[in-house]
Amino acid sequence: MAEKRFSIGYALAPKKQNSFIRDSLLTLAKSRGVDLIRVDTDRNLADQGPFDCILHKLYGFDWKQQLQQFKSHNPNATILDSPEAIERLHNRISMLQVVSELKIEDPNETFGIPKQIVIYDKETLFDEQAWETLKFPVIAKPLVADGSAKSHKMALVFNCDALNKLKPPIVLQEFVNHGGVIFKVYVVGEHVQCVKRKSLPDVSEEKKSVEDLLSFSQVSNLANHEKIDDKYYKLMHLDDTEMPPQSFIVDIARGLRQAMKLNLFNFDVIRDARYGNRYLIIDINYFPGYAKMPGYETVLTDFFCDILYNKQQLEGEEGKGESHHDLKKVASNTCSDDGETEKEESVEV
Repeated sequence: MAEKRFSIGYALAPKKQNSFIRDSLLTLAKSRGVDLIRVDTDRNLADQGPFDCILHKLYGFDWKQQLQQFKSHNPNATILDSPEAIERLHNRISMLQVVSELKIEDPNETFGIPKQIVIYDKETLFDEQAWETLKFPVIAKPLVADGSAKSHKMALVFNCDALNKLKPPIVLQEFVNHGGVIFKVYVVGEHVQCVKRKSLPDVSEEKKSVEDLLSFSQVSNLANHEKIDDKYYKLMHLDDTEMPPQSFIVDIARGLRQAMKLNLFNFDVIRDARYGNRYLIIDINYFPGYAKMPGYETVLTDFFCDILYNKQQLEGEEGKGESHHDLKKVASNTCSDDGETEKEESVEV
């Protein structure tokens, strides 16, 4: 009997497709019975396939309708991930609210989010009462986080003089010194991988008095900014920076995955320099640049195989007329909430 093969249709913007769909990934997936097939975005999704699974990072009302239509015609297909769940990450306030829903007990470490407020207009921006919970410096971020170039335009604001350079609606987030290191945690289903990157350098009282505003696009890319003194990073010794405890990070990742009902995301974590054991989650992104993650081809192929295997098992149980409530699901709108993670690791780079 011929080996059963599975097809995954991927619908990605050209830039994402170029970075993620590499020959190394296609070849490995194919060798394990998984064919990755490009979805033609100029044609209706329901007219294409058949697909066992849809992997996507496209937005908009039309695409959402196409997914719903495809699902109605293919009820056993898996959508990675649900558009409704993804949309929560398009707003920088609702994005981090999920962190407060997590119930994780750790005797040594604590976590949370920085203090932040949302500013919808210029009048509120200059209202001192609106700032009662914050103090300078703050990071100004666009409220909308939809992956566009505009949504990545951020600024480190040192004083009131720079406020007139900001354009609401924005989120103002307390800047916390964190040793110039950011931890990026990649989540692929049950797999959790943490890496460290250079970040915004700590801000001294002296720095506050000479700067008004520093613009940048991504925190982890700021090391290349012309205004950042490279001597800082040479003194920082990134390689010597201690990683967060693996089990602690995995617990947070698992909690976020269950709360958000998402399988493919990453979150950025900093260690509060004031308290060596307190961590702050500052950003969550859907379907990040996985190609930057060491060994991403194996991680993603394992994940695809898990999904398709579980899908096959589920269909088999349904065919027998048996209850399938105890089957572990990793479909778009469900997440495993029991059992130990088998593929957890923390990698330093």
